[in-house]
Amino acid sequence: MSTDNVNKLFEDLKDNFDVEEPNADHTKRFLNKLNENSNRISDSQSKSRNLWRPLLGVAASILLIVTLFVGINQQETVRDLASVSPEMAKTQTFFTSAISEELKNLDNASNPETKTIIKDALIQIKKLEIEYENLRVDLTKSGDDNRVIYAMIKNFQNRIDILQNTLEHIENIKQLNKLSNENNTTI
Repeated sequence: MSTDNVNKLFEDLKDNFDVEEPNADHTKRFLNKLNENSNRISDSQSKSRNLWRPLLGVAASILLIVTLFVGINQQETVRDLASVSPEMAKTQTFFTSAISEELKNLDNASNPETKTIIKDALIQIKKLEIEYENLRVDLTKSGDDNRVIYAMIKNFQNRIDILQNTLEHIENIKQLNKLSNENNTTI
């Protein structure tokens, strides 16, 4: 639209504009009505909240109890080799004590030169421990499946092999250091 058209439009509508002033108490009446409406809304909201609050508390309590009950039952039902048979309990005890002994030997062999090797071995052991926990869940689900039992035993053997290989590697490093020190002193 051009400026002339806009001006013409205002000229034509000039008498139709509302130019009356509102009453002096118009603002006061408007604010009172606005306050009354907001009070009604807040009263109805607080009444509905007051009705639901006890029910929500009861529902939350029931949900918490059910969650705790299910969590406790799941923790109790996860099985390991010792729960399969007395022979498997002896096997598990043997492996755990052997692993514990090898970890002590590894700790005793620790020095600044072997720190990274030991750290890598412990990372591999941790991975195997996580795998073992998954196998425990599988054992519980499978109902003493022989494949899972063999996998659990193999997991123990793998941990011991890693520890023994690491100790052998550390011993080789010590021997190499000893030989290089002897060669340096004889030269």
